[in-house]
Amino acid sequence: MGRVVRVSGPVVEVAVEEGEKPFLFEVAQVGGLKLMGEVVSITKDRAVVQVYERTEGLKVGERVFFTGRMLSVTLAPGILGMILDGLGRVLSSSGERIERGRGKKFFPEGEFEFVPQVKVGDEVNAGQLVGFVEFKGFKYKILSPVDGTVARVKEGKVSAEEPVVKVGETDVFIFEERAVRIPSRFGKRVEVSEPLFTGQRIVDFLFPVAKGGAASIPGGFGTGKTVLQQTLAKWCNADVIVYIGCGERGNEMTEILKEFPKLKDPYTGKPLMNRTVLIANTSDMPVSARESSIYLGITIAEYFKDMGYSVAVMADSTSRWAEAMREISGRMGELPIEEGFPASLSSKIASIYERAGAFKTADGNGSITIIGAVSPPGGDFSEPVTRHTKRFTGTFWALDRELASARFYPAINPFNSYSRYAEFVKDWWNRFGDYGALRRWMVETLQEGERLEKLVRLLGRESLPEDQKLKYEEFNVIREAFLRQNAFDPVDCYSSPKKQIFMAEVLKTLSEWWRKVFEERGVPVDRIVSQPIVSEVLKMKMEVSEDELEKLEELKKKIEEVYGEFLR
Repeated sequence: MGRVVRVSGPVVEVAVEEGEKPFLFEVAQVGGLKLMGEVVSITKDRAVVQVYERTEGLKVGERVFFTGRMLSVTLAPGILGMILDGLGRVLSSSGERIERGRGKKFFPEGEFEFVPQVKVGDEVNAGQLVGFVEFKGFKYKILSPVDGTVARVKEGKVSAEEPVVKVGETDVFIFEERAVRIPSRFGKRVEVSEPLFTGQRIVDFLFPVAKGGAASIPGGFGTGKTVLQQTLAKWCNADVIVYIGCGERGNEMTEILKEFPKLKDPYTGKPLMNRTVLIANTSDMPVSARESSIYLGITIAEYFKDMGYSVAVMADSTSRWAEAMREISGRMGELPIEEGFPASLSSKIASIYERAGAFKTADGNGSITIIGAVSPPGGDFSEPVTRHTKRFTGTFWALDRELASARFYPAINPFNSYSRYAEFVKDWWNRFGDYGALRRWMVETLQEGERLEKLVRLLGRESLPEDQKLKYEEFNVIREAFLRQNAFDPVDCYSSPKKQIFMAEVLKTLSEWWRKVFEERGVPVDRIVSQPIVSEVLKMKMEVSEDELEKLEELKKKIEEVYGEFLR
């Protein structure tokens, strides 16, 4: 126990009573309203508490109780489909505010059908499956927290309060409590090999992120970070989605809370919320809760990863999270570094992205893919949060304001973006075609096109020699026919792996015939690119559905026929 001696926004200094020994990151209840906080600094007779709720009206001398536990979340059947705040308290779909010192944390209610997978006398290891509960079409796997011998097993209807299995002297329940700051201890890391497939061509084909990888989406205001993350959440092939709105504007978060429950899962036809957890922390909520919201989301993701599921975590945005750390560290009197951020900024960012990975678990392979949006002020990618984030993420999708203003979606600039996972996922892609060769050709063409585009902007297209003009047209057709996508078109909003490979093959065939006609017959570039077949190529993304991919093979043959006439 202790008493408040100083209040500075969310930072409260507490005089600790003699004999009381709080520990770092212990949860504290502050004042008469029992505001939730966390111990972030300790001296001999003082503790600094970071309060996660508004501190207006808090007085010097009010009591502070130390709970003896760390900030934790209850993980159990039924958590999918929930909307939580940054502390794990249940929110309504309307985003109704929780009063200070109140709010109900998620806990499973009612009875569940437990199906055991072990029997008395079996030897089990920590993290091993002992049974499962199927709830709303999702199989929640119950794992043993310890090594030992199964002493008791219950089957049938159970409530959360009664143990379902006893391993040694430890009772196992259908729920578990996990401290949000402590990474999961289950699973051994393995090499990533499968992409997190999203149906967005520039993401999947050019700059893929692997299941178990980490990606960042930097971009200034209005470049489409939130829209892109929502699109990835809807179309990605992860088993579970955790969407974290960290310090986002209230109107954007309200739109997400209203729209997500209405979305259909494209893979099952059921509501997308059946495999989603939403965490809402808007910009007008206490800044200290932003930090906990990121840790909370990743802890939920680890719960499902340990079961052997693939999980995609969308964090929007980590810049707001870093800004909250800057404000709190300033109030605590910590020495700032560049742009006022705390010296721990780099290690804090690393602690988040390092929890991503692919793991061999006791019941299969699980993975956590973390995709964090970054909002650099003025679109400056050299600012500290963006720069440090690049160090710890393998994929970098740089959003461009000019592309966004031109209604180009996704507004990812292919010249500033990169992926370190292309080689890791190559074997997965090669099942559908020669991915390595097609991607290499496309990247080289885009790089050459970038150089030529600078000349065109300066001097005009007609200033280019004919051979460079041809390369510039190849660049343009790739950008318009492949990289640009319409999120509202029922056909173009999603492209399967096979369709992406076929489209790339069509574009490469077109490029090869253009070059052949130009080099062997010297036909003017304007005449080559003005053939009606080019218009068909540009429209293929919207006119060829997933059930009609043979039309893309026909389009390749038609290209050969049209340009073959020039060589006769």
